[in-house]
Amino acid sequence: MPRHPWLTAMAVLGWVGLAVQVYLVLWARWQEQASLIGGLINLFGYFTVLTNTLVATVISYAAFGREGRARRFFLSATVGSAVATSIILVALAYSVLLRHLWQPEGWQWLADELLHDVMPALFVLYWWFVVPKGSLRLWHLAVWALYPAVYFAYALWRGSEIGVYPYPFIDVASLGYGQVMLNALGVLAGFWVIGLVLLGLDWWRGRRLQTFA
Repeated sequence: MPRHPWLTAMAVLGWVGLAVQVYLVLWARWQEQASLIGGLINLFGYFTVLTNTLVATVISYAAFGREGRARRFFLSATVGSAVATSIILVALAYSVLLRHLWQPEGWQWLADELLHDVMPALFVLYWWFVVPKGSLRLWHLAVWALYPAVYFAYALWRGSEIGVYPYPFIDVASLGYGQVMLNALGVLAGFWVIGLVLLGLDWWRGRRLQTFA
């Protein structure tokens, strides 16, 4: 897979967004004299942060990663498309369900924009122009869905243990398990729709590339 210089800038931007968010969380915990490790655990309990970490990792391997099994794994069409589906879900779910709940300012606004808007858009471009096309199959979508499903199970378990849930639409304490399950099914349906669109685009672009090869 060819390396493009612009991928380096994308990778740096991805890590900057994560670094700013980590700094803000640790600084707030420091001021509160709370556990810094606990702050990191809470931070990486967000699907947004986990998925942006995957985004930055994939782009970093594409930009300057050494040849090897790990690079081949992260740059495979299956993994790249799974991450693309997840980061698009992050962007859409945030815009539809969460953006209206707060008005971040300063450095928090920067981190918010990078993690929810800029990096999802840039990764879609990466997926379109760099990720190999034409090899995906419908069954891949079931494998991709394991990631949000495992995350959801973990979020519910941890929330039941500490009484805090990362997102209001899965807050069992406020909504109850029935409503939370309905919300989760709605989010999963959105994930599947995004994945189906990417599968269709992969098939279409793969056919065109074969035609003009």
